[in-house]
Amino acid sequence: MLLSQSLLPGILVLTLLLQAALPARRLLIVNSGAGLACLACAWLGLGTAAELLAEVPWDVLVMLVALGLLSEMIADSRVFGFFALKSTRLSRADPARVLVTFCVGMYVASGVVNNLTALILVLPVLLILLQLMGVAQRYLAWCLGALLVSCNLGGAATPIGDFPAILLLGRGSMTFTAYLSHALPATLVALGALLTVVLVVVRPQRVPQHQTDDRGAGLSVAVMGALYRNARIDWPVLAPAAVMLALMLAGWTLLPRSTGMTPELVCWLGVAGALVLRPALGETLLRRRVDVEAALFLLSLFVMVGAVRRSGLFRDAAELLAALPVSPLLQLMAFLILAGVLTGLFSAGPSMAALLDVAQGLATRMDPPAVYVGLALSVCAGSSLFLTAATSGPMAQTLTERAELKDTSGTLLRFGFVEFLPVGILSFAIIQCVALGYALLRVW
Repeated sequence: MLLSQSLLPGILVLTLLLQAALPARRLLIVNSGAGLACLACAWLGLGTAAELLAEVPWDVLVMLVALGLLSEMIADSRVFGFFALKSTRLSRADPARVLVTFCVGMYVASGVVNNLTALILVLPVLLILLQLMGVAQRYLAWCLGALLVSCNLGGAATPIGDFPAILLLGRGSMTFTAYLSHALPATLVALGALLTVVLVVVRPQRVPQHQTDDRGAGLSVAVMGALYRNARIDWPVLAPAAVMLALMLAGWTLLPRSTGMTPELVCWLGVAGALVLRPALGETLLRRRVDVEAALFLLSLFVMVGAVRRSGLFRDAAELLAALPVSPLLQLMAFLILAGVLTGLFSAGPSMAALLDVAQGLATRMDPPAVYVGLALSVCAGSSLFLTAATSGPMAQTLTERAELKDTSGTLLRFGFVEFLPVGILSFAIIQCVALGYALLRVW
């Protein structure tokens, strides 16, 4: 047992470290790690590859793939371009309003669709607006940083917004309504606190701007309007996706599992219905736009976590946590802080998949929403700590580099790990405090 609890977790940790250090080889590394975990598990007599694959939560993978296709369909309706143009006009090119408008908009969008899809479509528009406004380095870092954190919070707000919440829904840890009623208010508190601290304390909007008068702001809005004057929502594409999403939400809310209409089946049928209503687009999305990379990454992750589970490490960790000579409340606090830190190091997917087994042990001894929603919020905090902790971070960095933004003196603006770090530390502190406060209130 000692060998298995050293070798199998070692394979998992080494794989996660390598994929974080070499993101260009991420998929190859995790697939190789999963193969080694299967080999080690068979050699130790803990199970075969077939048994490990049988324990993979395929329902969660089905939901992730299906919701990804629905996100692609909504993106093809050009609704995000329309949203970006409306946000530009609403903000009037005022730095504070731009920050708040785009952050709130991305929070809402990320609760319904894949936040990476929304970011890819909205961020280029925002970057053009920032270039027209003539922003400085400090404002760029805090604006884009707050935008990424808002995406993370939006994903944590609903059971279909991001992987941790989908995992809780798919495994039956919480129902759709229960998660939404607990997580949505908590994430709104975190978003409000973040924006308040940024605008009132940090005040990046106070940095001198190139366009400071009403005429400059009006010119920026006018230029954006001219660039995106043809941004129109394709209602024949959006309507079936929106209708089927509404039916899926009703199904998740009203249909109990005892009817056989489990969350993954509701998702599968709903997305299939949306694609059938637009058959040509649906066939194209199925052939060309399925997120195979994410599915393979998570499949490999689940295999490695399953191998570690068979070693008994998670069971022992839960027993060790329960044996700490402190109150159950302090045990939960320690667990949530650990979850946030591990997520910052290894990203949300691996942390949530591994820690959920420990969380289930805690949930048998105290209020389940305090454990599960607290865990989801802590994972969200960790995802916001470093630029590399969430998938959208490197993508935002790439898009910003391609835009080649410059300040009024012609200096190239940057948005990378170092520039994001102050935003990440502040966001981690705020969201982690909200997670701890929420758990504390629930237990008391």
